[in-house]
Amino acid sequence: FRGLDGFIAAIAPFNFTAIGGNLATAPTLVGNVMLWKPSNSALLSSYIVFKILEEAGMPPGIISFLPANGKDFGAVITNNKYFAGLNFTGSVPTFQNLWLAVANNLHKFISFPKMVGECGGKNFHFVHHSANLDVAAACTVRSAFEYSGQKCSACSRLFVPKSLWPSLREKMMVIQKELKVGDVRDGSIFTSAVIDAQAYDRIISYIEHARSGADGAEIIFGGTYDNSKGFFIQPTLVTVINWDSKLLTEEIFGPLLTAFIYDDNDTMKIVESLRDGTIFGLTGAIFAQDKNFLNTARDKLRDAVGNMYLNDKSTGAVVGQQPFGGSRMSGTNDKAGGPHYVLKWSSPLCIKETLVAMDEWRYPSMD
Repeated sequence: FRGLDGFIAAIAPFNFTAIGGNLATAPTLVGNVMLWKPSNSALLSSYIVFKILEEAGMPPGIISFLPANGKDFGAVITNNKYFAGLNFTGSVPTFQNLWLAVANNLHKFISFPKMVGECGGKNFHFVHHSANLDVAAACTVRSAFEYSGQKCSACSRLFVPKSLWPSLREKMMVIQKELKVGDVRDGSIFTSAVIDAQAYDRIISYIEHARSGADGAEIIFGGTYDNSKGFFIQPTLVTVINWDSKLLTEEIFGPLLTAFIYDDNDTMKIVESLRDGTIFGLTGAIFAQDKNFLNTARDKLRDAVGNMYLNDKSTGAVVGQQPFGGSRMSGTNDKAGGPHYVLKWSSPLCIKETLVAMDEWRYPSMD
């Protein structure tokens, strides 16, 4: 295998330090050179990973660590004729703009650039009336609120049958009372602040939308926040009655979970609706002890997610063990950590050597 004809750019997110190193190093395994742009919100942690790679023996010049303004970096790489690929994790609009720039400059490049992107989601937990509620409650709280919901795979939508909602709500409220939000240096905390002021303002705008009662929204717990010292938002659970609410369709990327309570008789209707409920297709989880339903829902939702979880939370895919990625607006679904991921960045060469040489030009049919 050979590397691509040119360089590859890696644009990393703030919320997953290890994946920043993965985005930059995976293509080097087949002979590529990389330009690594870390998130401006996580420069130090990314730089430490880069220095670790150097200490481990990475040859000089294989990866160039380049903190930069995002728009400037994107403009420079997509105007260089040696641009051969992009390994990206970030927002949908940013990836769309970069892809558009590549398309507009396609005549400039010496090859056709390869584009790989992971862009987040609007992930769901679907609770069936046969579900183990202790499991559903624990998994949902972990998935929705750990790391303050700042995971592309975090649960952002919860679908619960009317018959189970009072019990599940109570179990989640009991857990919520034990969740401690605070300084990361305190080992007893469950989660900490969101990443910056921009994220804080965006998330609380959704909380205030819920507080206004729009879409029949009701805050069940949480809903408070404080930026006097850091950007802290309490884990928040809301319910809505409008299927098209922006709380159920837009990625929030924060500790805000929206629940939709469905009639027990509409179970399969809701499952069908989940297939195309948002523009995303990253992760989803189904909680049910009824094996027939579990298998049916799994098959119905096979096109709705890239990673599906059965009786487990929608987060926690381990790179190298559970290939990860989604389709639709969640990304190109090239499955980081999967068996084909590295091959994406190679330019295979096939060689044929003939040991019995051909010395006759005629076809056998000509005799």
